[in-house]
Amino acid sequence: MRLLAQLLSLLFRGTALMLGLVGAGMSLACLGGAFSDRLDAFTHAAPLWLAMAVGAIALGGVAARGAERWVMISLGGVGLLACAILMGPELWAAARFRPATVATSDLKVIQFNAWHENRSPEKSLEWLLMQDADVVVLEEGAGESWPIVKALRASYPFASCEKGQRCETWIFSRKKMIARGGAAFEGPYLSAAWATLADAKGPFTVMGVHYTWPVPAGPQQAQSRKLVGLASDFDRQSMIVTGDFNSTPWSFTLKRQDKALGLRRWTRALASWPAGKFSRVMAAPAPFLPIDHIYAGEAWRAVKVERGPAVGSDHRPIVVTLRRQ
Repeated sequence: MRLLAQLLSLLFRGTALMLGLVGAGMSLACLGGAFSDRLDAFTHAAPLWLAMAVGAIALGGVAARGAERWVMISLGGVGLLACAILMGPELWAAARFRPATVATSDLKVIQFNAWHENRSPEKSLEWLLMQDADVVVLEEGAGESWPIVKALRASYPFASCEKGQRCETWIFSRKKMIARGGAAFEGPYLSAAWATLADAKGPFTVMGVHYTWPVPAGPQQAQSRKLVGLASDFDRQSMIVTGDFNSTPWSFTLKRQDKALGLRRWTRALASWPAGKFSRVMAAPAPFLPIDHIYAGEAWRAVKVERGPAVGSDHRPIVVTLRRQ
């Protein structure tokens, strides 16, 4: 019995030391993302490094003694501090948001990566139609999710993609589209669509985008710069930009984009991925990475920000209701 207790103690102490070393090391490396896109790729896993830091403190505090305990707690503390620097501003901004009562004149916008391998397109479509949104921005509108696109084209009077044209990113609107288009296909490739919509308070432009993964480093940052260039062609005061950015808000890539766009990001620490069964062998009880975002210019104020349910895609939909100032 005593031997078993000693073995368990050794296991807990070893685990605490491993968690502390990895959590502290990786979270400190993430801070280097301010200077290196390669290091910035690790920032997206900040919740994991945070969990490791907490685990090191908890296990080290219970299983270790003396100097060994303080080494493990100190390592966990370093990881906590680094993660607080990365994630703190985003969590604080999320806590400060105060919703308001929705009015009939407000603009309801849905951002949704429908996923090429959507496992329940009929469920996704049912949910989307029930929302009765003014604008729906859809990514990965092909493959298994094509029935969703086809039905939305029939339900919404205006779409950003011409009939017969192949599009991966779509904008559907109940407001008249004065102009519409997409991103040029010259490198870096960016799946994007835009539409300028008529409105009683003046036209405004909605843009939807889909970024590549953050690994390998480089292409996603190039796409971000291309988006900023595209956005510069429109009135940013009234502009709305949404998309699956495959980038978390504690990454330096997204922080730089927030500043460069000059728009306010209303989706704060709102996890959208993964949802449900996001691969053939893995399922997620809840999303933990906020990678779907909605921005708006100074002419708009969000009165409601919410996350939709898992409806067949590997992403949860995001719903933001905006009020024009």
